[in-house]
Amino acid sequence: MKQPFEKLVAQHGGTVLRVCRVIVGVHDAGDAWSETFLAALRAYPELPDDANAEAWLVAIAHRKAIDVLRARKRQPVPVGEIPEVPTALGVPGARDRDLWQAVAALPEKQRQAVAYHYVAGLAYAEIAGILGGTSDAARRAAADGIKNLRKNYPRAATEGAPS
Repeated sequence: MKQPFEKLVAQHGGTVLRVCRVIVGVHDAGDAWSETFLAALRAYPELPDDANAEAWLVAIAHRKAIDVLRARKRQPVPVGEIPEVPTALGVPGARDRDLWQAVAALPEKQRQAVAYHYVAGLAYAEIAGILGGTSDAARRAAADGIKNLRKNYPRAATEGAPS
């Protein structure tokens, strides 16, 4: 028997938010998270009882994050005005701006593989199902992403980054 949808949100909401933050950035993560759970709510009645709900939610978050990235590319960029600097007050991890910049600099497949494996805890076979390709390709992308983070984020090596 499936658990109530509210429990699913409580249980996996944090993981989905972290994945969204890695894929689209801190400021658009809330939109991707909301869209993920709206879509999940609509589809939840059809989810088989034995399905891996976390992997299912991460797959939805992946698609919604891509939608947010596509929408961002279509938005006009204002010119002639200096944009207001967003506050970091109340934003978890805001002090780690250099880490977020290193994550954002990763190639897309590496960033996604790192997010899905190290943040969401998905197996490489599940990542391959989301991104397309093989488990070995997902493993390679995650390993290359961590290698690039270690190279581009100097504190990672001293603070016990994922291996």
